[in-house]
Amino acid sequence: MTILVTGATGAVGRHTVAQLVKRGADVRALVRDPAKANLPAGVGIAQGDLLDVDSLRSAFSGVSTLFLLNGVVPDEFTQALIALNLAREAGVARVVYLSVIHSDLYVNVPHFAGKFAVERMIGQMGLNATILRPAYFMDNDLTIKDVVTGHGVYPMPIGDKGLAMIDTQDIGEIAAIELLRRERAADPLPPDRINLVGPDTLTGADVAAIWTEVLGRPVTYPGDDTAGFEQSLRRFMPGWMAFDMRLMAERFLTDGMLPEAGDGARLTALLGRPLRSYRDFAAGIAASA
Repeated sequence: MTILVTGATGAVGRHTVAQLVKRGADVRALVRDPAKANLPAGVGIAQGDLLDVDSLRSAFSGVSTLFLLNGVVPDEFTQALIALNLAREAGVARVVYLSVIHSDLYVNVPHFAGKFAVERMIGQMGLNATILRPAYFMDNDLTIKDVVTGHGVYPMPIGDKGLAMIDTQDIGEIAAIELLRRERAADPLPPDRINLVGPDTLTGADVAAIWTEVLGRPVTYPGDDTAGFEQSLRRFMPGWMAFDMRLMAERFLTDGMLPEAGDGARLTALLGRPLRSYRDFAAGIAASA
């Protein structure tokens, strides 16, 4: 049977598709523009989006497992519910959903609250699903690498509680492993939830120290200016999204993104290798700077 991947051209989606193909899965990707998809050979392409009911019905034909990944958009909750209802209509009995860690804690942050609502609906609909809950993507820091390398400042207001940052390649590989576990099971497996975390829980000062080490020159952490963070984001994203990101950063400061006992060991066992560290991520950027 076939695994349908939504969000297949994004950072996590691409890694997931590549890992599924590597493992011999029959993969179909839902994409808006097939001409720009640039996915591995052998991947089936379904043109459409999560608000196009007709295209989704067509995409679900012959599908046995769904990887539901949808972006931070104003109608994210509606998109997810349409996809889940159509999946159930099509008889899809296996689901993996990409949520976010602490979705039930960051209750005032729009995209966290939306994902938690989707988690609840998955349970209420009786779908057999794995909820993947990733922490902060270390790859987010690609957007500020020039500030770090050029000005010696780590500008993300992540506070002093600590974030268990994870690499998107690790997320994609774990997602592929879990999708195939469900896809290849003789019967639908019971619901599960997996926190996706990196090997280290890092504060703003920790991250600045890592950059100082890999660059060989001082990098400072200027502090927790979430208002300034929002204003910086407004230069390249809508105001509602910048405010959403500010609210998230404020929860970084008060709560952090902390792993639960056993999270790291579970992921290491799933992957059969260590999780990628933030230091390795930063060193890779430093080597190419």
